[in-house]
Amino acid sequence: MSILASTTHSLRERVVRRDLMRGSFVKLTDPSSIEIMGAVGFDFVVLDQEHGVFDRATMNVSLLAARAVGISAVVRVPQLGSDAILAALDGGATGILAPHVVTVDDARALVASCRYRAGRRGFSGMTRAGGYGAHSMWKHVDAADASIAVIAMIEDPPALSSIDAILAVEGLDAVFVGRGDLTVAFNAPTRDDERIVQAVDRILAAARKCAKQVWVMVDSASDAEAFRARGASAFIVSSDQGMLRKAAADIAGKLCFSGEPAQTALQGPAGAAPN
Repeated sequence: MSILASTTHSLRERVVRRDLMRGSFVKLTDPSSIEIMGAVGFDFVVLDQEHGVFDRATMNVSLLAARAVGISAVVRVPQLGSDAILAALDGGATGILAPHVVTVDDARALVASCRYRAGRRGFSGMTRAGGYGAHSMWKHVDAADASIAVIAMIEDPPALSSIDAILAVEGLDAVFVGRGDLTVAFNAPTRDDERIVQAVDRILAAARKCAKQVWVMVDSASDAEAFRARGASAFIVSSDQGMLRKAAADIAGKLCFSGEPAQTALQGPAGAAPN
């Protein structure tokens, strides 16, 4: 089998088809989180360079772990810059999730950083993505351009005024609805504030118009079903840190000793949108 594993080819295909998918953020650099998520049936992981603690070396190990367990690995880069995107793609990332895409020019720059042809991705065949020299230049170029999913995070109020044009950018495959950042940016008390609801509706409407897949972070199965009914099909549930905390809090709350009250206030505030 080619070093360009089947998961590399399949993610963008699934994104373009708007398949139902489920995944989680990975913020810890130990690759066991990725192995576990792959083993239990998640479709993808999002390796978080924006809020996690990944450097290039730990990212390299994590991308290798994703490939080993057969799970698609999207990298949320720390900012909209070609250097971080190139490092993630050379390491074998199957998709790029870019924060704070605010303008049409931002969306075009994102796509260009992820593509060789009609883009500006720097070429090297001596990478994991290139099979360490196993493939011809143009075979690698065409396979990479066809397989990398490009996803823009819409999380800033100014992006809403040009959301239709942003999502219409050729080569942009999907949009992530950044409810958490929008809530903070609007200084709203919760995600249920009318301004946030309207902002999300605008993003979803633009995605429908452009036939682009919608990614969103959800709290529960019911939250996912509600967004599925509105057109979303890729759902990010918690993170390895969040799952660990939830499990630890559950154990701490239930493991009570004689005379000690049960711990009941260990969960985060209602309406929080960690991402």
